[in-house]
Amino acid sequence: MTFEELGLGQDLLKAVSDLGFTNPTPIQEKTVSILLQRKADIVALAQTGTGKTAAFGLPLLSRIDVHSSKTQALILAPTRELCMQITNDLKDFSKYLKGMSVLPVYGGTAIFNQIKELKRGVQVVVATPGRLCDLIDRKAIQLGEVEIVVLDEADEMLNMGFKDDLDAILHQTPKTKNTWLFSATMPSEVSRIASKYMNDPEEISAGKKNVGAENIEHVYYVVQSRDRYLALKRIVDYYPDIYGIVFCRTKAETQEVADALIKDGYSADALHGDLSQAQRDFVMKRFRSKTLQMLVATDVAARGIDVDSITHVINYNLPEEIENYTHRSGRTARAGKHGMSIVIVTKRDVSRVRDIERKISKSFTKSLVPNGVDVTEKQLFNLVHKLHDVEVQDEAIEKFLPKIYEELAELSKEELIKRFISEEFNRFYNYYQNAPDLNDGGEGEGGKNNRTARFFMNLGELDGLNPLMLKDYLAELAAIPARMIFNIDIKKSFSFFETEIKYKEQFLAMNASNIEFNNRVVNFEVSAGRGGGSGEGGSGKRYGSGGKSYGGGGRSYGGGGGGGRSYGGNSSGKSFGGGRSEGGDFKRKRTEGSGSSTGSSDSFRDKFKKKRY
Repeated sequence: MTFEELGLGQDLLKAVSDLGFTNPTPIQEKTVSILLQRKADIVALAQTGTGKTAAFGLPLLSRIDVHSSKTQALILAPTRELCMQITNDLKDFSKYLKGMSVLPVYGGTAIFNQIKELKRGVQVVVATPGRLCDLIDRKAIQLGEVEIVVLDEADEMLNMGFKDDLDAILHQTPKTKNTWLFSATMPSEVSRIASKYMNDPEEISAGKKNVGAENIEHVYYVVQSRDRYLALKRIVDYYPDIYGIVFCRTKAETQEVADALIKDGYSADALHGDLSQAQRDFVMKRFRSKTLQMLVATDVAARGIDVDSITHVINYNLPEEIENYTHRSGRTARAGKHGMSIVIVTKRDVSRVRDIERKISKSFTKSLVPNGVDVTEKQLFNLVHKLHDVEVQDEAIEKFLPKIYEELAELSKEELIKRFISEEFNRFYNYYQNAPDLNDGGEGEGGKNNRTARFFMNLGELDGLNPLMLKDYLAELAAIPARMIFNIDIKKSFSFFETEIKYKEQFLAMNASNIEFNNRVVNFEVSAGRGGGSGEGGSGKRYGSGGKSYGGGGRSYGGGGGGGRSYGGNSSGKSFGGGRSEGGDFKRKRTEGSGSSTGSSDSFRDKFKKKRY
């Protein structure tokens, strides 16, 4: 079937032809034909990258009265990026429809400019829920004559906590409107929206509910937590032509991974909610133009990234919600192309991979993290292929050839090829010739525990710490990357953690500095083994009951005292807080006496607790 057979008007057909579209995708074919023939409510289920914007955009534009300046259609999307993408697509579709106006409204930009545009009259508004609620509160937009409401990626809007906003917005629209709901998955909250605000909706599906796209290959690697970043670099090096997105859980982790990749020479940048709109636009411009090879992003920030040629999606961590995996993997294999979705997990997360398999009805392939030889070989032959296919500018290079021939005259053909290839080959060979096995259970860096040190420290839950806070506290204390602190096990009054063996003496040396936290001198000891049992005991020495005790009877670490750097208490030196808190905030304050200070009256928890989207 062609777009002309669907019944589109000539102006829309001409625009579609200009965009290079010839045949509609399955979701477009099923949706457009229905919505052009009759007014109806629909629930359309389709994966990202299947052409959903045209599926609702083309019939929507067909129903707009360009002679009226009233707002006739409202499209809601979860993020700024998706909002802009939809707007640009609608403008492309409607370029031959004289008098058609489409306005995006979203946070992060001046609201007064948007209010000014709305007052002039806009027929189609594309909005994020939060900004639209703000405009409604200011009485800057009237939805009383809206005929069509589109909820694009409804499942994600609900995952992001927009349920109340959606209820408030839909309550402002006429009951006679048509509601078109588009979603990749169909959780219960999406069903609730459909039943509450839609009249006998028709369900249209381009596949089964919650099922992943057919042309995506799903792969997972099992590594130890400390090797996650090293595995990421190894995977990226194994795919020299990778053009992908690396998904992280938090804004802090996203920035940390992006910074590490940039430092290690990779073409990468971060995209997360702490960036201004101008920064986000700049990063996306670089990514779309392929100036960036990798985009490191949170789930929320990556919504609406409509780039057809993404080859790989890498899950640095699995998403907290299984449904989000479908959205992540859907960033690749768009427009019918093949793609790969990679997951880096620890042993404890393998069961979650099985859960995802059941949810998306697709099998994952367990792969081994490539070794140094594999990576070097892949890079070598990638270079050979590039040399073979390089375009030679004969006229431009002609004048330089005599000198080049003279300089290289003594080299044979074989020797010349060998030296030319070695220029690039040596870089990877030198880096990877002694590369360890990163697969969990292997030797060396990813296997035997001969390169890590496990520590006991006398801070725990009673000090108000959780694993994320403790990780950042230790990283700040030792001035090392947070990813070098792993396998954290927090008990009531003490904790265990692991780090690279090279940092062992660094932590032990801190015992001489009388560092304090909550009026307790922080103490580090190398643990003989993993803490066991249901209580707080460990192997070897017992902590928390008889004998040498930390936080209980016997020998105790607490109070002020001591010079040097202090985390809590009223000693001299660097201080992070006041007295003992049972789960309350830690107040950072400037202590009396000599030494450095890290600020005044701001919260330890604000600094160290990583916030999730």
